[in-house]
Amino acid sequence: MSQLRYPVGMQTFSEIIEKGYVYVDKTHYIKPLLDQGKFIFMSRPRRFGKSLLLSTLEAYFEGRRELFKGLAADSMDLDWSPRPMLHFDFNAENFSLENGLEMLLNGFLRRYEEKYGCNQKEESISQRFKNVIEAAYKKTGQQVAILIDEYDKPLLDIEDYPEIFEKNQRLLKSFFGNMKSMDRYIRFAFITGVARFSKVSIFSDLNNLDDISLDDAYADICGWTEEELTSYFRHGIQTLAEKRNEDFDTTLSQLRDYYDGYLFTEEGSRLYNPYSILKALKKMRIDPYWFDSGTPTFLARRIMRQGTFPPDINGKKCDRETLLAVGLNDRNPIPLMFQTGYLTIADYNKDTGLYELRFPNREVETGFYRQLLNVYVPDTTDPFSPFDFTLFKIDLAEGRPEDFMKRLATLLKGLPYEDHKESTYRAVTFLIAVLSGTPVLAEMHSYKGRSDLEVFAGRNIYIFEFKYNKSLKEAMDQIRDRDYAGRYAMDSRQIYLIGANFIEDKDSRGLEYEIEAM
Repeated sequence: MSQLRYPVGMQTFSEIIEKGYVYVDKTHYIKPLLDQGKFIFMSRPRRFGKSLLLSTLEAYFEGRRELFKGLAADSMDLDWSPRPMLHFDFNAENFSLENGLEMLLNGFLRRYEEKYGCNQKEESISQRFKNVIEAAYKKTGQQVAILIDEYDKPLLDIEDYPEIFEKNQRLLKSFFGNMKSMDRYIRFAFITGVARFSKVSIFSDLNNLDDISLDDAYADICGWTEEELTSYFRHGIQTLAEKRNEDFDTTLSQLRDYYDGYLFTEEGSRLYNPYSILKALKKMRIDPYWFDSGTPTFLARRIMRQGTFPPDINGKKCDRETLLAVGLNDRNPIPLMFQTGYLTIADYNKDTGLYELRFPNREVETGFYRQLLNVYVPDTTDPFSPFDFTLFKIDLAEGRPEDFMKRLATLLKGLPYEDHKESTYRAVTFLIAVLSGTPVLAEMHSYKGRSDLEVFAGRNIYIFEFKYNKSLKEAMDQIRDRDYAGRYAMDSRQIYLIGANFIEDKDSRGLEYEIEAM
């Protein structure tokens, strides 16, 4: 078999088809989308195939049927007549510039005004958008198709710039609101993004927008099922398996562990991240490519500010309305984490209507924890720093709790001064431990209570109890009195009990600790 060509980072349907890259056929969704309605919205995580989906729709609206030869859409009852189309892509712009969004929209509108013979005049962007839609219809005699990609990037990129956020919010609201009044000129409008900012009223004027994000019929429209993976990429997986000296099923299991697990509706299929799969098969390595492609820090900063204990993120429950409700400055980070792909549906209870959310796979869990640790303590992700978390890993694996705690105490003492809480210190210790690559249990229940942290590294078990501005004796007494180590009485591994008290006042910060080997 000839070497397959993997379209890593490619988002243009025509280029993928014409140059012979692998294309996972999603064209069977074109007809259902057209039949669904006129104004459609869908959220999916970044690098999950939204841009390619819109590019595929663009080729269809251009009437380029030759590109669809052999694909599902070619055999469907579709109208292949070319029609006017407006495609707005918000991916590339730097929206931290005060007028970044306005400049981008100006550029798009000037191009379409020239194409459809529409005079710009001295009018607002929203009015010019209306004029372009009408002009395109009148020039061609065909209703217009409108494709808008990553509409929310002008908001997500500037969460820490509230004045620009509010300005962009107002501009987007007026821009999208005009589509409703131009209904008679529009055949189809599809808006995609990472999140639906339902609480900032962007779509309030476009109240006939049909959100298909949680619809079972479109659960698999982006991302790849395991059936698609093994059908289109069997050769690549087999080649990777041979390089790793594994059989096919073992390598597939590793790919599943790293990149599978996304579930966008309770009845949908588990999905693989397309970007990570393509990178893994092209590079012949299983690595965290999704995070390396550019992880936003706004979620990590929000979690840190709110004092959320990282293990509490996994296993959260919420209802459908909460999943779809995202607003600036929300105290609850869970809906945005779901919509951006950091959490996914793990279970659904029909009786209560509650979804249980978890990290979809190892790539996301490890990557998110690493990003979160970098927000708390940047030094821990610097390989040249004495606080690189790999050094903590060595301390734990080699049974050196004294070195681990001394390194931790020095690290915490150097944190920039601010109003830290107990949650900050607990979070940093948990993140360092979990990123050491060893099993970690947080708030482990026993018959007398629950320990703060239990870490399993090589032939060693570490049981932690944390206090904040209390006493070291209280921490150690709790570990002993509640017999946290009792469950390991028959375990041959070395057990260490570690009590820690974080001390902080306006003049000083420190960590006192005691270690007892059993």
